[in-house]
Amino acid sequence: MIVSMNTGGVAMTNCFLVGDETTKKAVVFDAPDHTVGPLLEQAVKHGWEVIGLWLTHGHFDHFADHAEVKNRFPRAQILIHELDAAKVKNPTPQIRMFGLPFVIPPVHVDAYVTDNQLLQLGSLEVRVIHTPGHAPGHVCYHLPAVKLLIGGDLIIGGSVGRTDLPESDPAALEDSIRRIMQLPGDTRLLGGHGEVSTLDEERRENPFVRGVIGSKS
Repeated sequence: MIVSMNTGGVAMTNCFLVGDETTKKAVVFDAPDHTVGPLLEQAVKHGWEVIGLWLTHGHFDHFADHAEVKNRFPRAQILIHELDAAKVKNPTPQIRMFGLPFVIPPVHVDAYVTDNQLLQLGSLEVRVIHTPGHAPGHVCYHLPAVKLLIGGDLIIGGSVGRTDLPESDPAALEDSIRRIMQLPGDTRLLGGHGEVSTLDEERRENPFVRGVIGSKS
């Protein structure tokens, strides 16, 4: 397995390319504006087929480059939780809300993911974990065999996802954090913003996480 990361766009959002060397299959996780191109070039360089764009949620900074993925890899399947599908199918409200200086075309969603669903990334098994709070359809993607978690905006390198946005739910976010923190502590966390860390590091150093996991046994 090879993991590549790129950060950019108006919200300095992370996106990731995870490739399975044995099968030459790869998936892009999230697609911030003006950011995904270098990862697609890496996929081409490695001779990988990008089989999917798997979205953690429907905020604009996580899907704006979706068309670039589809243009380069037309067979790539775009996945999202159904509760966040409306956001990506009609980006106009977010474009207006945030005053974005670019247009985001509507996403054609190929399939909806559900909690505890098992997906295949080549030879790697990926489990979908529904983690609402920051957004109702927010999910994380867990690769247990390699102790990797693509975490979106649940826990973001010393902080947590904001809950002052439409459809956010602070109590649900706390429940989702407690659930994720039950995974092995040495799981590598690839968050939607900030630096790569581990769940143990977040447990020790993230005051928001410490407050949540200490507030209910």
